[in-house]
Amino acid sequence: MQLEDGAGSADNAGEPAAPSAPRGTGKTEYSAYIEFARDEWARLRSNTPLTLSEDDLGALRGVTEQVSMRDVVDIYLPLSRLLNLHFRSARSLAGVKDEFLGRLVGSRPYVIGIAGSVAVGKSTFARVLQALLARWPDHPRVALVTTDGFLHPNKVLQERGLMKRKGFPESYDRRRMVEFLADTKAGKGLVHAPVYSHRSYDILAGESQAVSEPDILIFEGLNVLQTGTVDPGRTRTPSVIVSDFFDFSIYVDADEAHIERWYIDRFLLLQRTVFSNPDSYFHHYRDLSPAEATQVAREIWSDINLANLRENILPTRERANVVVRKQADHTVGEVWLREI
Repeated sequence: MQLEDGAGSADNAGEPAAPSAPRGTGKTEYSAYIEFARDEWARLRSNTPLTLSEDDLGALRGVTEQVSMRDVVDIYLPLSRLLNLHFRSARSLAGVKDEFLGRLVGSRPYVIGIAGSVAVGKSTFARVLQALLARWPDHPRVALVTTDGFLHPNKVLQERGLMKRKGFPESYDRRRMVEFLADTKAGKGLVHAPVYSHRSYDILAGESQAVSEPDILIFEGLNVLQTGTVDPGRTRTPSVIVSDFFDFSIYVDADEAHIERWYIDRFLLLQRTVFSNPDSYFHHYRDLSPAEATQVAREIWSDINLANLRENILPTRERANVVVRKQADHTVGEVWLREI
């Protein structure tokens, strides 16, 4: 059970001082990363202009997560600058391959994968990043697709006994996900992604999200960095996995205790709002007392979402190009940048 959320002023104050040398993480398993404290990372913004207004940001915030303009300046702007540099390099390299193969130079999308736990704030993170990247003249067309739409319909999950495993790797139509990314990456024009409703807790039959030749595609979901065999009946690792299509990947991270509290807070808010709608799949929770609702949320977190985080999501963190570490108040305290 996931219960996921779903032109500004210029700021060119001149070139900042060169950033101090970043510290190592001190963690053997993450020796591939350089760790930046928030202020160190913020200095890497260089002269990247602030292109979001407070009104813009207000429309992008999640249900319980309050991203501030300071977060945008300190964390998102340096990241958007890094991604812009990567985008330009990737497009140049793609042109080299086209020239070598003697074919017309094409324009294929740059794909960014964003992973992380339920309730960690990756949906809000993806929306803010999309808005900033779309304001760069190099790549004004930025599409955002979430993997929720690639979940199997509830009917299929029920037949397979997977309703309580929703959000786990085996609950997704991985073949359809790979086909979507392959068609998009190949520049096949208009491509459609299925759409998921958090109100009905199911795929919306007959509806789709149109994606038409974006400069950048942001692909956000729990298990987008997952590897290995996840389909029933398969005995070997698939030859093509979702992350094979990524040019860059980001993992939104936080301590388990923080994410649990955020999940419970969101559940309580939804119980007072969305769950009151008779069309909501979780309408039966509407009359729970605050104490009862808190207990239900804690059990769902522990039995389903925490298990998924530990078994499937967190082990993929070390595959990300950037790890964004959030603190108890949702602000980002440090950023890890992969060097190898």
